[in-house]
Amino acid sequence: MKKFFTSESVTEGHPDKLCDAISDAIVDAIISQDPSARCAVECCAAYDGLLIMGEVTTYAKVDYEEVARATIKRIGYDFGSFSYNSCKITVAIHGQSPDIAQGVNSSLENKSGAKDTEDLLGAGDQGMMFGYACSETEELMPLPITLAHKLAARLTEVRKSGLMPHLRPDGKTQVTVEYDGDNPVRVDAVVVSTQHDDAITQEELKKGVIKNVIDAVIPSCLLDASTKIYINPTGRFLIGGPEGDSGLTGRKIIVDTYGGACAHGGGAFSGKDPTKVDRSAAYMARYICKNAVAAGLCEKIELQVAYAIGVSRPVSVFVDTFGTGKLPDGKIANILVEEFDMRPYAIINALGLRQPIYSQTAAYGHFGKAYLPWEQCDRADSLKQRLDNNK
Repeated sequence: MKKFFTSESVTEGHPDKLCDAISDAIVDAIISQDPSARCAVECCAAYDGLLIMGEVTTYAKVDYEEVARATIKRIGYDFGSFSYNSCKITVAIHGQSPDIAQGVNSSLENKSGAKDTEDLLGAGDQGMMFGYACSETEELMPLPITLAHKLAARLTEVRKSGLMPHLRPDGKTQVTVEYDGDNPVRVDAVVVSTQHDDAITQEELKKGVIKNVIDAVIPSCLLDASTKIYINPTGRFLIGGPEGDSGLTGRKIIVDTYGGACAHGGGAFSGKDPTKVDRSAAYMARYICKNAVAAGLCEKIELQVAYAIGVSRPVSVFVDTFGTGKLPDGKIANILVEEFDMRPYAIINALGLRQPIYSQTAAYGHFGKAYLPWEQCDRADSLKQRLDNNK
């Protein structure tokens, strides 16, 4: 059966992603000094102003404004009203609520006399987190979001390398993939919108983006004469970033995850320390799903893990393999629960989340990057053995 699916990505200079980058740079700066710090940092950017707000409990000494300006400069805003050296920055940071802290510092299980070290920390909030993996790509990610991220990253690369010096930081990409059943067969449409200066014509821009971005990223076997390509379909894109549109931390959660290919619990990642299960449990869920597919348990899997604030153990675990499982979904769920400890303390230790690793997640997705700890397939052999034992 023929079907089409679309995913989008944005560049690091998109106003929402700029805010994510500043929030995660602050988390990294804090955790590099105080690995046990509590952080929930959000940013709002508009025209010539940036608001840094949230809750931080730490002994670390961090100049939030300095971190923000360095991040804005790195991304490329050295011009216009939101230039790194002239934008107005307001900091509104206070400590974590003691009502929240009491549940995180000592879980319900720990207060009830649990002896297990992994029960020390309670979940930093209630909520449900989703993980996903599929066999469509080498990264075990859906093809549409993988291509959209690569296009967005390439826009930044050709801008910063000088290959296309007239590009500016803000940009968006979108890819529609045609499927035959569950198998991707071709790219049906590509949309690229990129900010630029006024020294380049639209015709030059379109030719450059097709040659240096689209053709450099999308395999030629996926493109054909019927593929629709749209470059800056509205025309000029001179005003971008916070000068053109407001930005907010956590507003690109579908871009951050799987491009809409699976469910999303709603919680954002950037700006949060790993006691926030919005972030750490979503990373663990991806880790579990990727290992399950790598082990051959299934070709595609969605995992939901739900938590109650202040409680260490998940209140529920749900698995859907979309009919691709080598065992019934309920049996696979039991195997995953036995194999992986999903309590916050255990997740943090298993994935090494008390390290300053978060800035590298702020753009082009939190998943599918081989160098991140939750992208490793080091538990696949153990899961394969469990599969063999259950046949």
